[in-house]
Amino acid sequence: MNDEPTNRRARGGAEARRAARTSTTLHQAGFIRRNIKLYEPFSDEQCELIEHNAEIILQEIGIDFYEDEEAVQMWVAAGASATQSETEPRRFRIRFPKGLVRSLIKTAPREYVQHARNPANSVTIGGNNTVFAPVYGPPFIRNLDEGRRYATIEDFRNIAKLVYMLPSLHHAGGTLCEPVDVPVPKRHLDMIYTHIKYSDKPFMSSVTSGSRAADSVAMCEILFGKEFVDQNCVMTSLINANSPMVWDGVMLGALKVLARANQATVISPFIVAGAMSPVATVGTLTQILAEASVGIAFTQLCRAGAPVVFGTFAASMSMQSGAPTFGTPEPAFVTFGAAQLARRMGVPFRSGGALCGSKIPDAQAAYESANTLWPTLLSGVNFCLHAAGWLEGGLATGYEKLIMDHDQLTMFQKYAQGVDFSENGQAMDAIREVGPGSHYLGSAHTRANFETAFWRSSLADNNSFEQWRDDGEKDIVQRANAKWKQMLRDYVAPALDPAIDEALLAFMAKRKAELPETMN
Repeated sequence: MNDEPTNRRARGGAEARRAARTSTTLHQAGFIRRNIKLYEPFSDEQCELIEHNAEIILQEIGIDFYEDEEAVQMWVAAGASATQSETEPRRFRIRFPKGLVRSLIKTAPREYVQHARNPANSVTIGGNNTVFAPVYGPPFIRNLDEGRRYATIEDFRNIAKLVYMLPSLHHAGGTLCEPVDVPVPKRHLDMIYTHIKYSDKPFMSSVTSGSRAADSVAMCEILFGKEFVDQNCVMTSLINANSPMVWDGVMLGALKVLARANQATVISPFIVAGAMSPVATVGTLTQILAEASVGIAFTQLCRAGAPVVFGTFAASMSMQSGAPTFGTPEPAFVTFGAAQLARRMGVPFRSGGALCGSKIPDAQAAYESANTLWPTLLSGVNFCLHAAGWLEGGLATGYEKLIMDHDQLTMFQKYAQGVDFSENGQAMDAIREVGPGSHYLGSAHTRANFETAFWRSSLADNNSFEQWRDDGEKDIVQRANAKWKQMLRDYVAPALDPAIDEALLAFMAKRKAELPETMN
C-alpha cells in the first residue's frame, strides 16, 4: 500500500497546526491575574529598617526640588521646610518632618482601572494583576534587514501596530521609539495620535514638558470626553526622579498636569547602582524609597486620590567600564525589595522588563531578558514597562526582539496562571481509563485537552533536523523577522469615529502652527 497520501496528510496537519500557532489573527489575552505566590526575600524587620533609613534621608538630608518654585511652595504649605541654594537660586533643599510624606500617600488608591478606547482592553493596575507594556524611549531601531539606524515616525507607527496585534502586550506603551524625523517640539502630537489611531489599547502621555502633558490630556478629552477624563484614568505615564535625590522642573511640570487631571503617574527613580545610588542593595533601596515616596506624596498634594504607581528602574554597573548591566542578581534583589515596600505603602508597583545590554537579539539578549523577567513575575510587578523590544541598554527598539519577547511573555502568562487543581486538572478519569502498562495518547482526557495542555512557542523550532534543514535552516531571529513583516501586511486598524479623528487632526494642526520647529 502506498503511504504517500498519509504522509502528506500528516505533514499538512502539522503545517495547519503550526499556522494556527503563528497566525496573526488578533486574539487579546487580557492583562495577567496572578495565581502564584510571590517571592519576598526581606523580612518585616528588614523592610522596617529600610523605611526607617528612608525617613532619616527625608528629615536630615532632604530632597532637592529644582526649577519649580510652585512645588516648593506647596511643600512648605504642607509642613516641610525649604532652604534655597546659595549657588543655584532655582534649587531648593526640602526636608520633611517625620510622617508627613507617609500621611499624604494614604489617599493614593491601592489599584485603579486605566480605560482604553476599546473597553475590552482596559486594564486594572495593582493588586494581583500584571500589565505588560513595550519598550520605551530608544532613539534607534534595529532590524535584521537594515541593522541599527535612527528611528522615524514610520517606525513608531509600525511598532504601535505590532504592539496592538500582540496579545501578551496589554498596554500600548508610550515612546516606542523616538521619531527623529519630526521636530522635537511637535513630535509628541504625532506619537499620541498614533496610539489613538492605530491601536485601541491603553497608552501613555508625553511627559517631556508640562505643555506636552497638557496636549496629551487635551487629545484624550477629544477621544473620551472631558468629564470622563476628569473622573477616570485614561493614561498611565512615566515620571522619573533625577537620581540621586533630585526632582527637576521638567518632570515636576508633567507630574502636576497629569495628577491634577486625575491621570496616573509612575514615580520612578532611575537607578544605575554605583553611579546614581550606592553599590549596596539595601542602600539603593533606601534611596529609592525616599525619592519615590516624595514623588508619590506630591501627586496627592496636586490632587488627593490621583492614581499613582511606585516605580523603579534598577540596573547595576560594570565597575570596569561604567556601562550599565542587566539580568544580574543585585537589580533583581532591588526589584524584589521595592515590590515589598510598595505593597507595604499600599500602592501599585512598576519595575522589570525584558532588559539586556546586548546590541542584537542574540543569546546574551535572551539570557539577560529572561533573568529580568523572572524577578518581574515573582516579585509581583503590576505595571511592567520595557516588557518587549528592548536592546542595547535601552538605546534601540528591536523589531525582531519585540516578537521574540512577546513569545516569551506568553509563557510567563502561563506561569502566572499557576497549576490547575480542578477535577480536569486532577485527571483521575484519565488515570482510571488508561490503567497500568498502556499510554495516554488516545485517552479521552488527552483528546479533550491536547490543544491547551502545554505552552507552545510560536517561534521556536522543535522539528527534526531534517525538517529544519528543509525549511531553510532559519534561526529564531529570521523567523521573527518574517513574523513582524507578515503582521504588518495583515494589520487592520481598529475603527475610530471619523468625527473624533477629524477633531484630533484639527487640534494637532492648530498646536503645530503654534509650536516652533526647533528647541530654544
